[in-house]
Amino acid sequence: MYTPDRAEQNYNKLAALFPNAVTETIDEDGHTVRAIDKDVLMQEINTQVVDDKQERYQFTWPDKRKAIVLANQQIEKTLRFEQEKSVGRDGTPEGADSENIYIEGDNLEALKLLQETYLGKVKMIYIDPPYNTGNDFIYEDDFSQKADDYADNSGQTDEEGNRLVQNNESNGRFHTDWLNMMYSRLKISKDLLTQDGLIFISIDDNEITNLRKICNEVFGEQCFVAQITLLCNPKGRSQDKYIANCHEYILIYSHSVLKKGSVSILKTKEEISKNYSLFDEQGNPYRELELRNTHRDFGRFNRPKLWYPFYVDLNGNVSLEKGTDTVEIFPVWDDGFEGCWTWGKEKSKKELHLLKAKKIGKKYKIYRKSYAYYDDEAPLKQVKSIWIEKSFFTEKGQAELNRLFNTKDKFFQSPKSLFMIEQCISMAHCENGIVLDFFSGSATTAQAVMQLNAEDGGNRKYIMVQIPEETDEKSEAHKAGYKNICEIGEERIRRAGKKIKEETGADIDYGFRCFKVDSSNMKDVYYRPADVKQEQIDIFTDNIKEDRTPEDLLIQVMLDLGVLLSSKIERTEIAGKKVFSVDDGYLIACFDQDVTDEVVTAIAKQHPYYAVFRDSSMANDSVAANFEQIFKTYSPETVRKVL
Repeated sequence: MYTPDRAEQNYNKLAALFPNAVTETIDEDGHTVRAIDKDVLMQEINTQVVDDKQERYQFTWPDKRKAIVLANQQIEKTLRFEQEKSVGRDGTPEGADSENIYIEGDNLEALKLLQETYLGKVKMIYIDPPYNTGNDFIYEDDFSQKADDYADNSGQTDEEGNRLVQNNESNGRFHTDWLNMMYSRLKISKDLLTQDGLIFISIDDNEITNLRKICNEVFGEQCFVAQITLLCNPKGRSQDKYIANCHEYILIYSHSVLKKGSVSILKTKEEISKNYSLFDEQGNPYRELELRNTHRDFGRFNRPKLWYPFYVDLNGNVSLEKGTDTVEIFPVWDDGFEGCWTWGKEKSKKELHLLKAKKIGKKYKIYRKSYAYYDDEAPLKQVKSIWIEKSFFTEKGQAELNRLFNTKDKFFQSPKSLFMIEQCISMAHCENGIVLDFFSGSATTAQAVMQLNAEDGGNRKYIMVQIPEETDEKSEAHKAGYKNICEIGEERIRRAGKKIKEETGADIDYGFRCFKVDSSNMKDVYYRPADVKQEQIDIFTDNIKEDRTPEDLLIQVMLDLGVLLSSKIERTEIAGKKVFSVDDGYLIACFDQDVTDEVVTAIAKQHPYYAVFRDSSMANDSVAANFEQIFKTYSPETVRKVL
């Protein structure tokens, strides 16, 4: 009932591989603690190990080790479902059947809560973090301090002590705090990605250099995909010191090395019509491409197997066999350079019907037919490294948000362009995957997911995470009743869903389930029973907090057992007790009081994979004693858990 201790997991992996390297030592407080013997480990891996005083290539900053520890550190938190803010799949207020997720709270804590359940399940991540301009807010993470210690801070502190601060150079925290914030979050987010998953990060000149370095460390330099330059403000920023900046970047990394063409996108109908202007006898569009390799880096000198002759007869027919009155054609450039073909001889023999010869001047050239559609699949194109489309401008993002809220006022400053994020999602090819945005802001990403689903029939799902950062009391958003950014984002999704449904009528998921990060449902006695004194035992007859509902317990159990938050949840009654069935009986839980043998037996007969009960809910000692026997009789394979 708390997030995994990743440091413990890593230690166990090392211990399993090299048990002889496991040892003990004395810590600063004089306690005996576990340890890894570096010298033994060096012998086992038989490679160079860099010592503390030895020079090496590295990127570091103050408190980097703390950021690593922070990413691995356990937290006693949970998510609590907020039905009054949720929207059903069809757009019904307070519905609970949507597969989309919106989480209010610190995104580091949210990522930790999601890391086991969504391990390797997220196809694409897009984030637009603070750019560290000195004027924006960043997270300042410190789980060791209490909420009282933050009282005199920025006013952006919640009851758990999470805080946002302005990271001014005068504070002496200009790069360090930003790097600490990003490193721990990126480290966890990598594990959420599928093997072919991608992360897209918007950033500007302030931290692009540092961001690439930490991404190289977290994802691996070999997993760098691209650094897109985005023209976002063609007028330029007049307040800049030297140059009126009009661009920013999108940094793209993959979880693992991808195949060539993995991020190519579909050509539009207009592009297909323009590029494939020829038609065969069946009316299929195609274009002609020269078979000779047009790059002089490749030729007979280094591709000898791609150097061979074609033979062209008087009618222009192409063959690999020399015949009467045929002309021999080699891939020779006009200046005599001996090039090569793009196809090998075997492929040319197999696809000879696609080849034709054309006389250009006094020489023949070999061309191949390249069809627009193969197996009914539209052609792809590589995305360019500079994006200058007008639809990607920030002003377009602002205009779209203003249209949704029917206002000329800026409820949210500089939201990203909807079309720009749509292009990023298209590059990730996640037609049926999960899209995560843990700096979701005004929730442009959620709208982009719904819009694409409506357009192409996809079944993408989104997870949005946003801390409820308060709006300025003088802002138009605050005056309009939006007290924090989460309220703006949630309302945007409602309005965008309604707009898309009215315009398209598509049968897609227009809703979201809203959750908030909160303290654990369990009392301290659950985690640290040894700290309870004898005279306090009567106080802790129940290890669950009094203000928590059965629904609260169910969500924490789902996170604990790795059951997706988007799973179907059904509520039924057995002998007058409320019973939850999750994902068609995969998990069955009952947290009511006075649970009888009848209830336990009925649940066991449904053969769930998991069955969960509350420790204090058994009607009497007899039920508690019979609990295991009932399951051994009717469903011995069921994993039983008692809170």
